[in-house]
Amino acid sequence: MSLDWIYFAISWILLRWHALWDMIGIPDDAVLGTNWSWVLAIVFLVVTVRVILFPVFVKQIKSQRAMQALQPKVKALQEKHKGDRETLQKEMMELYKTEKANPLMGCLPMFLQIPVFLGLFHVLRRLNPDNQLTTLYGWTAEQFKDATHATLFTAPIASKFGSSAAELAALEANSTTVKIIAGLLVLIMMATTYATSRQMILKTGWAEDPQQKMIQRLMLYGIPLSLLVSGALFPIGVIIYWVTNNLFTLAQQQWVLRKFPPPPMAGGKAGSSARPAAGAKAGSNASKNPVQPGRSGGLFGRKAQPEPEKPVVDTKALAPRPGAKPVNPKKGTRPANKPKG
Repeated sequence: MSLDWIYFAISWILLRWHALWDMIGIPDDAVLGTNWSWVLAIVFLVVTVRVILFPVFVKQIKSQRAMQALQPKVKALQEKHKGDRETLQKEMMELYKTEKANPLMGCLPMFLQIPVFLGLFHVLRRLNPDNQLTTLYGWTAEQFKDATHATLFTAPIASKFGSSAAELAALEANSTTVKIIAGLLVLIMMATTYATSRQMILKTGWAEDPQQKMIQRLMLYGIPLSLLVSGALFPIGVIIYWVTNNLFTLAQQQWVLRKFPPPPMAGGKAGSSARPAAGAKAGSNASKNPVQPGRSGGLFGRKAQPEPEKPVVDTKALAPRPGAKPVNPKKGTRPANKPKG
């Protein structure tokens, strides 16, 4: 299947934003070693994609809420089918189907952005002075030439950490500068990728479902670590896209989590368990000291006064000592002997 339609779409959005910044008056000439019109075109490519995918992001949040609400049932199934993994998976899939919850919905926005990432990767990889197909995917020869020489702090956006000496020579780039800029961007990309996953997990909690928990661990640790190796193959322009996308995700998640906070059970075990305990204690005290109608005005809005507690009698203190003669309380005291006379 041809992916040309993706390359045309990415190129069209990129070129429209570049034309807008050029019309506003942002120069193509490098300022601080940076061609800001092209860098901003990549940044606002992210904005365009995220606005289009915003409804999908909302569905992702709703799906995560549904998964959180099912955690008690999932835990019950795990206890019931402990040791029988096949039956457990079957029962959980049936539960998800009945409750209309999709465990994979949490990864859907990321999967939908993969074609955009691949499209931008392909478009920027073509930016080479030796490339003769300058008008492919709707570009003009002048736009292709300008983008080929576009830089971020003197490092071409088409270069990468792992660029060969021949590629850097064709782009007229300094190897040390490219490695420093690309290396710093890869580290920022890893840190922001980790931060986006950690932000969501801290707010929603770890999943009880082993499959969901495995996905959470993969997104939290696996993906950022994989970028340490694969990031060397990404053009600087692609890393700019990735970092901007992560920052956009952090802001979007913060807004959504504040507007639609997760249920208490997902926010933290300590807070959710403390409230029922207090309620149970209050309920037990209420059962011991019920409010009597007509006493202390409890039915008329005033606070009901608890009944005075009866003094506790120490039965051990009243018990006779070992060896002492029993005392008969019915006989009373013995009269004193009268003098003879």
